[in-house]
Amino acid sequence: MIVSTQKNNSVEIPQSKSPSAFRTISEVAKELNVPQHVLRFWENKFTLIKPMKRGGGRRYYRPEDLAILQRIQHLLYNDCYTIKGVQKILKKEVNKSNEVKSNLLQKERSALNSIVIELEEIKKLLS
Repeated sequence: MIVSTQKNNSVEIPQSKSPSAFRTISEVAKELNVPQHVLRFWENKFTLIKPMKRGGGRRYYRPEDLAILQRIQHLLYNDCYTIKGVQKILKKEVNKSNEVKSNLLQKERSALNSIVIELEEIKKLLS
C-alpha cells in the first residue's frame, strides 16, 4: 500500500512499501542514499546480491538483497572497511550461517530417525 508518493525526475517513488515488496534500483538507491551506479558496482563485487532482472535488464531487489546492501553500506561507510574487507566478513557470515543450518538439519534428521524407529516398534507391536 502506498502511503504517499513523491515525483522525482518524473518517476513516482513510493514513500512506504510493504517490507516484503520488491524494489527497483531507483527506490533502493534513494533508500540507501547512494547513486544507482554504486548499487550496480556492488552487484559485481558481492555475489550475494542477486536482484531479479526483467525485460530490458530492469532490476528488482528482494528484501534479502536490501538487507545485504544495508549491511554492505554500513560496513563500508560507517565501519570504514574496504571492499575486500567486506567480502571477507560476508564470506565468514555466510559460512557460519551454513554451518548453523547444517547442524539444524543434522538434528532434524536424528529426530526423524528416532521417530521412524519408534513407528517401526509400534508396527511390530500391532502385528
